Formats: sequence, structure tokens, C-alpha cells
Amino acid sequence: MKHDVIIVGGSYSGMAAALQLLRARRSVLIIDGGKRRNRRASHSHGFLGMDGVDPAELAHVARAQLEAYPTLAWLDGHVERATGTKDDFQVDCGGETHSARRLLLAIGVSDRLPDIPGLAERWGKSIFHCPYCHGYELDQGRIGVIATGPMSIHQAQLLPEWGDTTFFLNGTFEPDQAAADELARRGVTIDTSLIREIDGNADAVLTDGRRLRFGGLFTTPHNEPSTPIATQLGCELVETLMGLQISTGETKETTVPGVFACGDAARMPHSVSLAVADGAWAGAQIHRSLVWPAA
Repeated sequence: MKHDVIIVGGSYSGMAAALQLLRARRSVLIIDGGKRRNRRASHSHGFLGMDGVDPAELAHVARAQLEAYPTLAWLDGHVERATGTKDDFQVDCGGETHSARRLLLAIGVSDRLPDIPGLAERWGKSIFHCPYCHGYELDQGRIGVIATGPMSIHQAQLLPEWGDTTFFLNGTFEPDQAAADELARRGVTIDTSLIREIDGNADAVLTDGRRLRFGGLFTTPHNEPSTPIATQLGCELVETLMGLQISTGETKETTVPGVFACGDAARMPHSVSLAVADGAWAGAQIHRSLVWPAA
């Protein structure tokens, strides 16, 4: 069977795209490996109507709603390879090959975190990247920002809205005088000591022997698409302020005709609500490409 669309990735953006296509009675196959990026988080915030809901519950409810549509097929698995051209794509998964007229890459990203002992274990629990998603719950307590490069200045300047902020340069760079003055104006404390480890809930243990306790820590990881499928297909990747992402146009089509991309792997910044919006737009645009293939 040739599907109208195969969606690689069944998290929020992929499911949002599928919903538009299913409501147009198009046949959709979702292939998903079951590892949401926010799987370590216990609550999702900033999504209108679902503020504070467990993100696993969001995903569970969404999938149940999609499965009510008769033109959906769902395959739990990992895509090993994708080939083909517009109207004739093949996707290999678990020893089987599936075909479709269009592909949507909703593959998410991997996070390359600072190499600090104790940080990865707390990612999504007490160490975050998005203050709009997690800042309010810190109740205006002390906040630490761990630099990963000059762009971290922006994060440090923003976070005083949510609490007293300390900016750890951690040996990554030195801000110029203008940046240092702006950080001071925002009330941010700059700490040049190196972080030895993260302990407790969100304690920064420094190499000079100090232990600084925080309500939460923030950092900006370097991102890249979670699988190599986009490059396998020949899709162009672009370097952004947050890392590599799949290049797309206004319709979310990549540089390969018939291949679309959405969600964290194809836009920045990242959140559940933005992923859902991006997926919904991608789904509608894919449907239009099937209705008017020459447009």
C-alpha cells in the first residue's frame, strides 16, 4: 500500500500534522521510536488549555484521538533508511519497506549538553532551557545560567524576570564590556569560577570549593536532528544560534521536493506549543501539495 504521507516521528509536531491530513481523509503512516524529547519532564507549561499537564499524558491523549481516524496507521519502530523522489518515497523500518507520496520529518533533536557531572541526570527535571516553560514554577527563587557560548548572554539577560540570576561563564567565553554592563543593568551576577559538578536538586559545586544552591538551572544545549534521515535524503541543513536544523521554506518543504519537516528539527525556539503549531501548518501545506501537486 502506498500512503499519501509517511510521518517520521510521532511526538507533538508529527501528530499535529497528522491530524490535519487525517481530517482531509488522507492515508497517513506515523513511524515513531517512542522517545519524546521532554520525556524526563513531569509537567508541560505554556500550552494553552493544557498548562501544567504531564507531557506523557498530552502525547497519550493525542495519539488516542488520532487513532479514531480510520486512515491512520501507526508503527512503533525506528526508520533505518529513506529514499526516493516526490510521489514515490520508500522508508525502511524493521525489515519492511513502506511507500508514500510525501514524507514529513518530525524527528526532533538531540541535545548536546555541557559536560558537567550531574547535569544530564537533571535535564528536564531541575535543569532547563526554556524559562517560559519552567521559570514560573521556580517561584522567584535563585536561578543559575550555565553558559555554552556568547548566545547564553541572551538567556542570562532574560531570566531575571523569574528570579535572582547568576551567570556562570564556566570557561566558555568572556563577555565584552557592553554585554557585561547590560547584564549588570539587569541585576545579573557574573561568576567566573568553573563548575565541578551539579549536586542535590540544582546545586552548583564550584572548583573553588563553594556550593551555590538554586531553585533551578538553565543552559542552552547545542542541537542537531535526532537521526541522519534528512541528510540521507539530501535535505539541506543550516547552522542556527541553537545548532543544526533542517532548512525549510514557508510551506515547511525542505530543499528536497516532496519532503517536509516540522517541529524542533526544523524551527527555533522550541516548546510544545510551538511544535504543535508548526506541525499543524506543515500538515495543511502537505495536503495542499497533494491537491495541487504542480503549485
